[in-house]
Amino acid sequence: MTNQPVLAHGALRRTFEMRFTSTPRGARLARRLAAHRLDAWGIPYGTRAHEEIVLVLGELTANAVRHGHVPGRDFHLLLYVLAPSGRVRVEVTDSRTERTPPDPQGLCAPEGEDTGGRGLLLVAGLAARWGWHPRSAGGPGKTVWAECASAG
Repeated sequence: MTNQPVLAHGALRRTFEMRFTSTPRGARLARRLAAHRLDAWGIPYGTRAHEEIVLVLGELTANAVRHGHVPGRDFHLLLYVLAPSGRVRVEVTDSRTERTPPDPQGLCAPEGEDTGGRGLLLVAGLAARWGWHPRSAGGPGKTVWAECASAG
C-alpha cells in the first residue's frame, strides 16, 4: 500500500474527474473521454505518451469493474497533470475494500496458462510509478493510481 500524495498549493494545472457505472461500458466511456481530454491538453492522439496513458487508464478502470465492483456503486476517475513535472496522474477509486491489489514491489507474473493477472504488469511497465491507498473520504473502497510521463 502506498500513501496518497500531498500536493503543494498550485501543483495542479489540469484536472478531469467523473463517476462512471461500474460496468465494461462505463470503463470504455471513461477511457474515451480521458483520451479526448488528453488530446485537448496537448498530449495528442497517436503519440506514445497518449497511447501509454490511455492504456494505463484502461487497465485501472477495467480492474475497478472486474475486481472492485459493488452492485449499485460507481467508480470514480480522477485524471490530472502534475506541475512542474508534467506527469499525468490517473486515479481510479472503487467501493470494494476487501479486494486490494498487491503492492508494487510484490507484483509477480502469472503462470503461462493463467488467463488474467497481466494488467498491473502493464501498468508497472508503462507508469513511472504506481500504487494504491484506502479510499480517502466518503466510504469504503480503495484508490489505485499511476503516474505517467506526458512527453514521449
